[in-house]
Amino acid sequence: MTAIAPIAWGTTYYVTHEYLPADHPLYGAVFRALPAGLLLLLLTRSLPRGSWWWRSLVLGTLNMSVFFALVYLAAQLLPSSVASTIMATSPMVMMLLAWGLVSERPAVTHLLGAGVGVAGVALTVFTGAEGVNPWGVAASVAAMVLSSVGFILAKRWSGGVDILASTAWQLTAGGLVLVPMAIVFEGAPPAVDAPAIGAYAYVSVIATAVAFTAWFTGLRHLPAGTVGLIGLLNPVTGVLIGTVIAAETLTPIQLGGLALTFAGILLGRPVTSRHGADRPAVPPGTRRPAESARR
Repeated sequence: MTAIAPIAWGTTYYVTHEYLPADHPLYGAVFRALPAGLLLLLLTRSLPRGSWWWRSLVLGTLNMSVFFALVYLAAQLLPSSVASTIMATSPMVMMLLAWGLVSERPAVTHLLGAGVGVAGVALTVFTGAEGVNPWGVAASVAAMVLSSVGFILAKRWSGGVDILASTAWQLTAGGLVLVPMAIVFEGAPPAVDAPAIGAYAYVSVIATAVAFTAWFTGLRHLPAGTVGLIGLLNPVTGVLIGTVIAAETLTPIQLGGLALTFAGILLGRPVTSRHGADRPAVPPGTRRPAESARR
């Protein structure tokens, strides 16, 4: 289920680049976050309680508003393959943050997988035939760092809260934060045609409402290192779409980078038990049932 998120996110670079207005990144982020949040609110019919009012604002800003605006900008400045691949450096950042914030010590296989995946990123980004816009790279890197912080904070704060509800609160808060910024800096909303309306609907419903619900579900039930490495499917999807549909050039060295990316994902797969079932993640400080029985 977690893999739904990075695969959907990997498609947004091409959709944004091809169908959405290039000079309205803030409105692009508003139209992505706010409809998705309101849709989930209608489904959950639940409002934040207590500390979740300010937590939703913090997480919505990190994971949604600023993140969406930066990703939108990067998608307009970079080829789909490059923009999505830069985001693949997030597993290492997520592992380090999870170690410090939720006491999840990264496994050796996770660190090895992240190293292999980052090597694949370097090959894919810096050996392509197309030029790389430095502002686009900066936007992608900033989006990756901010979202990694937000994802780990969401994991830390998620206990006892319905995933669908917390996702709705974050998306709605993030969208509302962006509305005044979009009005001040971009003026009136952009004029859109039928393909753009369809693109906004896809990005908001599939690549946001559905994708973030799947992603936060994964963060609750899996180690952050595993989730981060599953996120490497984002650049794989972006590169394949950019190559097959957008006719972007993919060099043999970049193909090798993709192979390393897949290897990193496999190295970070969840640990399996003797019976072949995935071993579920346990929050820090929580004993497994078998340990409690022995004690």
